[in-house]
Amino acid sequence: MSVLVWAMIIAGVAALASGVLLALPRVRAASGAGKLIAFGPVFEAAPLLVFSMEHFLDAHDLMKIVPRWLPGPLFWTYFVGVCLVAAAVSFIALRCVRWSASLLALLFLIIVATLDLPNVAKEAHDRFFWILTVRETAFAAGATVLAGSVWRSPTVGAALMRTGRAVLAPIFVFYAIEHFLFPHNVPGVPLEKVTPDWMPAPVLIAYLTGITLLVAGPALLVRRTVHIAAAGSGLVLLLITVFFYVPILLTELHTPLAVEGLNYIFDTMLFAGTALLAGFGVERSEGRAGERASSERKDPVSAPKLTKAQ
Repeated sequence: MSVLVWAMIIAGVAALASGVLLALPRVRAASGAGKLIAFGPVFEAAPLLVFSMEHFLDAHDLMKIVPRWLPGPLFWTYFVGVCLVAAAVSFIALRCVRWSASLLALLFLIIVATLDLPNVAKEAHDRFFWILTVRETAFAAGATVLAGSVWRSPTVGAALMRTGRAVLAPIFVFYAIEHFLFPHNVPGVPLEKVTPDWMPAPVLIAYLTGITLLVAGPALLVRRTVHIAAAGSGLVLLLITVFFYVPILLTELHTPLAVEGLNYIFDTMLFAGTALLAGFGVERSEGRAGERASSERKDPVSAPKLTKAQ
């Protein structure tokens, strides 16, 4: 295996191990669906750290997608890698989350604005263009919800959380429709890769994933169902990551497709983390904003505060 493959694997395992360990106190303090939602930042952080390895070790290839009008493409490739590492560390340690989540959301929106939107006229007919565009938008929306859940101002925090969920809901429905129309493509984020012939019941997996997203999308907009929608969709996407994409990677690990296989694993995990983040901060919209804001002025990003927000 290449150095890049090893670096991606080590980064992912290290982030997951440390993140899960640090999240255990919050998980114990949570109840019901909140126990799974508490792992949201962990499943967000691990993919970010993995993708940063590509920016550092495969920079000369990645820099080709930097817009031509932007000088210093190699610098920006490394810079994004540093941003991803910083966000990952912040999410694992749950420190400075208000700023790291906000800036991560901004980063994803800048990617959409500079890489995707300029190609709308040329790529509008390609469904995969829209799948990728809304994927980055979904990642920004999940980070927006997380930022809102720890924002000092209850009004601003509630607005950020509502906005994030309002963006995620139609994206879930759009992806659900893609699963129904193209069930032979891989599930989760429905990209171009076709499900291998040896994978059992691929159409059933696609339909079940589609149903989950179709139900979870609108449910994110209803206060009483936010937790179960976030936890349910996040769980299904995590199961897909482990029992669908990991076996595929094992068949590709010693081939040129290894990096692609890892990307599919952690891309789906990032989508799962995004779904879980959508469940953060529900109590702030249930009339506890005053007490929450008072406690956050003393320690706005500490792990116990995030636990209560679940």
